[in-house]
Amino acid sequence: MSTATVTGTSGEDRSDYTRDESKAVRGRSLRLLGSLMAPVRKELILAGIVLVVSTALRVAGPALIAYGLNTALPAAVDQMNWLPTIGVVLVYLLTAMGGAALIGWYVVVAARLTQAIMLDLRKRIFLHTQRLSLEFHESYTSGRIISRQTSDLDTIRELLDGGLNELVSGILFGAFTLIMLLIVDWQSGVILIVMGLPLFLLMRWFYTRSQVVYRESRVISAKVIVKFVETMTGIRAVKAFRKEPRNDEDFGAVALDYRDVNMRSIRLFGTFEPGLIAISAVTVSVVLLWGAIRVVDGSILIGTLLAAVLYVRNFFSPLQEVAFFLNSYQSATAALEKVSGVLEEEPTVPDPKKPVDLWAAKGHIRFDDVLFGYAEDRVILPDFSLDIPAGQTIALVGTTGAGKSTLAKLVSRFYDPTRGTVTLDGVDLRSLHPKDLRRAIVMVTQEAYLFSGTVADNIALGKPDATLDEIKSAARAVGADAFIERLSDGYATDVNKRGGRVSAGQRQLISFARAFLADPAVLILDEATASLDIPSERQIQDALQTLLADRTAIIIAHRLSTVAIADRVLVMERGRIIEDDAPATLISGDGRFARLHAAWRESLV
Repeated sequence: MSTATVTGTSGEDRSDYTRDESKAVRGRSLRLLGSLMAPVRKELILAGIVLVVSTALRVAGPALIAYGLNTALPAAVDQMNWLPTIGVVLVYLLTAMGGAALIGWYVVVAARLTQAIMLDLRKRIFLHTQRLSLEFHESYTSGRIISRQTSDLDTIRELLDGGLNELVSGILFGAFTLIMLLIVDWQSGVILIVMGLPLFLLMRWFYTRSQVVYRESRVISAKVIVKFVETMTGIRAVKAFRKEPRNDEDFGAVALDYRDVNMRSIRLFGTFEPGLIAISAVTVSVVLLWGAIRVVDGSILIGTLLAAVLYVRNFFSPLQEVAFFLNSYQSATAALEKVSGVLEEEPTVPDPKKPVDLWAAKGHIRFDDVLFGYAEDRVILPDFSLDIPAGQTIALVGTTGAGKSTLAKLVSRFYDPTRGTVTLDGVDLRSLHPKDLRRAIVMVTQEAYLFSGTVADNIALGKPDATLDEIKSAARAVGADAFIERLSDGYATDVNKRGGRVSAGQRQLISFARAFLADPAVLILDEATASLDIPSERQIQDALQTLLADRTAIIIAHRLSTVAIADRVLVMERGRIIEDDAPATLISGDGRFARLHAAWRESLV
């Protein structure tokens, strides 16, 4: 038996990959990087050409110095011929200034490339996570999503903006330097190549060790963000239950882990850098000693030795930049793994390949042999069938976990059934065009969320092209007009600024106005009156009598006063309907609803 499974935890926050998993994750990250660079291929080629030319100009310096000491200076001293000296000085200045100017140009071109890639990536993450199904968002915490969009993207930007430049320029500079050293003095070049073996071993050790440390760093960094976001988001509950000491302890433990992993990375670099300096010093010493011996016996000139020493020193200087790149590369690779993991998530409720249009929905809902569960061991609706005629108002009643909200999510197509079909006017919801589905079915939940903007903007979410008169009419219909007019700027009040603060019940009324303005064929109220006080609830009861007329409505409520307006009450237990009839009929009987109703009446006395 198959059930819906959560895909939002596909290993993107792990640090213990197997070899095959690491290969797959690395391939996934490289595909993402390739797709980001494809649109800016021409700019990349231009940046590469500029970097190659600028590096060649920079590397020419020691060779020009050798020519000046070996040839130009003797000509000036012995023959009073200053032309070679003036010439080599002018060429040296031109190459230095040309190289500097091209490097400046390269920095600008590289910055444009980085910003273009980051803009593309940032938009991809936002658009993709918004497109993913509710199943993903219910399993993937908001803190982790924020971490992907903030700290992970910042790490990738730092890599592209600085680290990658350092790597490419460092490798090019090192390669050109070695080539020029072999041309100027091949014996010193051979010494440098031999010393490349311990250098290679050191670089390989650092790279391998830092891979593990930086992947752990990204995982723990995400945990820090998640803990902080969850605490601040639920600050009211924290204050209400005096949870500050426990949160301080938990956050302190996570922060301590983050400090420890950062200290491990610092110790790695603290070992690598002295090792690099030692290899560089030994190499320069050997080149200088062997060169001095040859200068004494006349094998090479002093200018050639100086150029060789300068080339060897220059060869090692960018390696520290390469090490810094490895430092940021490991962190950025781990971040790229997380981001690519999110981008490879597929919606569990995909849009239909051949959508069916439903221009005028009537609101006839039908469940046929539906099986659904959030996991293999959490089957909520084992074998469910239900017919809701168009225009009928039904109320769902039952204990927590009976399947009421799950039924509403299936009607809204937040999830798809594992087996069976849910249809609207005879059309399977999986085949219905998304725009028709969202226009025909609207859900109002207990969590009335207000977006940034004015009160009018929030109501107009139900109908973006609505006029102010239509917005006000919707607000009046649900009894929200009176309190909105009392706000500092009325319908133009910014809900996020002082004077725009509204109570939980008022937020719920705004969400009602938003839903009623959309004028759906099917309206789902999932505990939507839970945040309302008694006077507000009575207002809603009066408004619902009119607003639910001639449309299909599904009401999930624990307050039986809300249930009273329904044409039909369904009592659910363990994913099955155990009672189904008009409210008055069920109240007059001796079933579950009758007992619930009697208990509710007694509580009012």
